[in-house]
Amino acid sequence: MSEAGPLRIHEATVQPDWIDYNGHVNDGYYVVGFTKATDAVQDLVGLDQTYRETSGCSIYTVEAHLLYQREVPPETPLAFESWVLGVDEKRLHLFHRMLHADDGWCAATHELMLLHVDTVNGGVAPMPKTIVDQLAELRDAHATLPVPAEVGSTFRPIT
Repeated sequence: MSEAGPLRIHEATVQPDWIDYNGHVNDGYYVVGFTKATDAVQDLVGLDQTYRETSGCSIYTVEAHLLYQREVPPETPLAFESWVLGVDEKRLHLFHRMLHADDGWCAATHELMLLHVDTVNGGVAPMPKTIVDQLAELRDAHATLPVPAEVGSTFRPIT
């Protein structure tokens, strides 16, 4: 499953109900787009609906950092690039970039830490080795790429 670049497995078009009173995408709909990109990564490696139903396990977001970089107008075609930055048996560190699908400008980025959770018995639980191995292969391929500048970003103090 080795990839030469970031994954580009989710696309969307801005819908009319995503637009707020300022005439561009409401901040919450950026998160919806990134959630769908996360779902696409999960589906790719087998953490899909069938897995959730048969295993009683799922992925929960425990930390996220979103950077809004540009307003997105109505009907914009979007593409999402995704990096697997880290993985172990219980955690997954992802990074996504939301791009204009045709023009390539970046609208926002989203970095998140996810935990594999046993939804039946409660608590964090190890992922199957086959899934960890697939994620590790993506992590290793993505480690050969330049780290996106937004990874690990923090707020700057107001002076």
